Amino acid sequence: MSSDRPHIILVMTDQQRFDTIRALGASHMHTPNLDRLVREGISFDNCFINAPSCVPSRAALFSGYSPHTSGVLRNGQQWGKTWVSLLADAGYHCVNVGKMHTIPYDAPAGFHERFVVENKDRFYEGRWYADEWDKALVHQGATKPSRAQYRTMPDYTERLGAVDWPLADRQHADVFVAETALWWLETRPRPEALFMQIGLPGPHPPYDPPARYAKAYLDNPDLPVPQVTAAELDGLPASLKAKRMHDIEVDHDAVSWSLEPTREQLRRLRAHYDGNVTLIDEQIGRLLETLETTGYLDNCVVIFMSDHGDNLGEHGLSQKWSMYDSVTRVPAIVWAPGRFAGGRRLEQMCQLFDFGPTILDLAGVAPPPDMEAQSLLPALEGAAWQGRAAVFCEQVGDVAMANTRLITMVRTPTDKAVLFLGADDGQYFDLVADPVEVHNLWHDPAAQPRLDQLRRMLLEWRLDSSVHTMDRGVAVR
Repeated sequence: MSSDRPHIILVMTDQQRFDTIRALGASHMHTPNLDRLVREGISFDNCFINAPSCVPSRAALFSGYSPHTSGVLRNGQQWGKTWVSLLADAGYHCVNVGKMHTIPYDAPAGFHERFVVENKDRFYEGRWYADEWDKALVHQGATKPSRAQYRTMPDYTERLGAVDWPLADRQHADVFVAETALWWLETRPRPEALFMQIGLPGPHPPYDPPARYAKAYLDNPDLPVPQVTAAELDGLPASLKAKRMHDIEVDHDAVSWSLEPTREQLRRLRAHYDGNVTLIDEQIGRLLETLETTGYLDNCVVIFMSDHGDNLGEHGLSQKWSMYDSVTRVPAIVWAPGRFAGGRRLEQMCQLFDFGPTILDLAGVAPPPDMEAQSLLPALEGAAWQGRAAVFCEQVGDVAMANTRLITMVRTPTDKAVLFLGADDGQYFDLVADPVEVHNLWHDPAAQPRLDQLRRMLLEWRLDSSVHTMDRGVAVR
């Protein structure tokens, strides 16, 4: 293996919005270490996910194929075959610490070593699976906080999933994952080439940082709080109205939702969410220091991203499972001292799964020719790069999608259409006139010609995908 191939560290958070990093425009945030990555690296400011929930988004990223191609379109579906095995075959030592969300959770997924830490609250799916974090808490004589425990709080239904972490800082999932990764880097012999995926469980709910992290944001008068009008709620498609009703009946991930949350409830929700991001930012700083002291940083690429975002009450919605930019647009940053010119923010559109062939290219491994994902290496190297003319996102019915069979998004730099299979209603947004997506023009007669164009674009994407991958067989099972 060529010695000039870099160590690759892929850091992935769960459910982190784009507007959670100060250097990317979120002036209320305290994220000095992520700011450093933006300042010295390359930020893909319009990176969009392939699916608005954990499993299909991650399956797309780690396969390079769209959800409809792999057949992984919702949470809970089995997957475990990844391009990580290609890195291993090429001589990389491949380690996962934290969340990958393969199904089953402990599928090898191409790694030599896995230290699995999964969702913080696994009340239904995988409730009885013991990950590394579970075992550590038991060894320490601690009881892992769970939905069952939080339900005993007298104001549980008022908190919208925002709770203060009740144990020591080091017992928090995000700190535990970070420290496990640091332990590996500090104690294991340094391989010739390392691929390490670090999967941080936050800021996915429960929104549970230690209290001081949330308090710092609660004390900030500039904390963003959504203001949802009755007109916007009335204009939601029937499927999203049904989701709102479902979310007040079922407390997914310890989030007991409200149809009319107060401003203070939403402030507390956002403060806990942002506080968890700051906790994560501190762990990023510790990681960068460790990469330097252990010698990895001499030839290293660090990639930071999230699998999807969170509505946090915008549009009257909880969590994900919708196609608003607050869910589908995620931070994606590449930091590689001495390898790529830093300080660049790229506005062209890409998809999250494009980082799969990018990582393979960085490692000197040829991506499979039928991969639907497209390498971003030319953009990193400063070559002319057009980006994608449109991005697509899809999801079949999931736990919180009460009456939705399939939801699909096509988004261009200027507009977006969201289609619900079998439904008469949908969503169309003029992103130039309405960048915050509050005016649904689906039924506007003036929008119908453009909607027809976007439907055709969506159809051609699906057909082209089928032809491009027709000989590949099953990719991720």
